[in-house]
Amino acid sequence: MEPNTWVPEGVDITVPNASRVYDYALGGMHNFTVDRAFWHQVQELFPEAHLVARANRAYLGRAVRWLVEEQGVTQFLDIGSGIPTLGNVHEVAQEVDPRARVVYVDIDPIAVEQSRSLLRDNPNAHAIRGDLRDPDAIVWHDQVISFLDFSRPIAVLMVAVLHFIPDEADPRSLISRIGMALMPGSFLVLSHAGPEVTEEGLQRQETARQLYEKTPTPVVIRDGRQLLDLVDDSFEVLEPGVVAADQWRPDPEETAEIPPQPTALVAVARRR
Repeated sequence: MEPNTWVPEGVDITVPNASRVYDYALGGMHNFTVDRAFWHQVQELFPEAHLVARANRAYLGRAVRWLVEEQGVTQFLDIGSGIPTLGNVHEVAQEVDPRARVVYVDIDPIAVEQSRSLLRDNPNAHAIRGDLRDPDAIVWHDQVISFLDFSRPIAVLMVAVLHFIPDEADPRSLISRIGMALMPGSFLVLSHAGPEVTEEGLQRQETARQLYEKTPTPVVIRDGRQLLDLVDDSFEVLEPGVVAADQWRPDPEETAEIPPQPTALVAVARRR
């Protein structure tokens, strides 16, 4: 996708965007030259970055499949979804249950428009523009309340998005406000950038993190305890707790393909 493609008015495509960078990292096609160049910079400084992205995406697929197959969840609200690229939520969920419904939410207007284009032939998947920092506007969005049934369990996905929310935005409060709209038996699916485990790795990670300071979405690294602290007592964090992405209900075939990546921390929680 290049700038001659339709772009919403006022969108600066000279600055890398987290949604499009992640799309490129996963092998997607909905990104610009600036996004690809930025990702190559990140990889040069932090070679493990592409493995973290892959491990994170594989976890998302396993979590969605588990929710549909074993928990009977057929409604998903994917906040900070980016572009529905390879291994997207609606394909995974609808492969198990064609009735599964998904609403994708992203702050980037280009990601939303591309999502709508990709989903135009799928009546059970929609995309809206929204900002996790304004959770009420997401939960009470006309397309959300008309498409998802809040009297039944909903899985809210916040995958690879919370590390773009700084402490001053109070991410715990944002999650709590979304949780208040969910009935018991609903789920949170979380993933977050965590610290590297070696001194050399921490230095490389910090250098890459500093690159994101030049974008509209700086990255905050949080450890497992800090991620757990973002979830209030209305949710029960399920076993195995906060773990590296590859350790959450691992698929032996995936484990063989993707080396362990402790910097992709994940957890699934259920509304009490």
